[in-house]
Amino acid sequence: MNITGIISAIIIGAIIGAVGRLLLPGRQPIGVILTVIVGIIAALIGTGIAQIIGVRTTSGIDWIELVFQVGLAMLGVALVASLQARRKHRRMPR
Repeated sequence: MNITGIISAIIIGAIIGAVGRLLLPGRQPIGVILTVIVGIIAALIGTGIAQIIGVRTTSGIDWIELVFQVGLAMLGVALVASLQARRKHRRMPR
């Protein structure tokens, strides 16, 4: 993977993570960096799932693949947010 591919993955991951976070109801106590990381992971896994089930790559936007990616980003953001909230709750003195 060259530098262009890495930069593209970061940009796409940021967009996928942001869309997933925006579609998730409520407030998520995670930062921008974690959102981008979740988005990158969701984009990679979503692409893999789409390829496994036979979604064809087109010259335009692959909507089914995008739905997988955003759905996984929503799940990832929810998971990371719940882990952050749980960790923060444990640190608070009683």
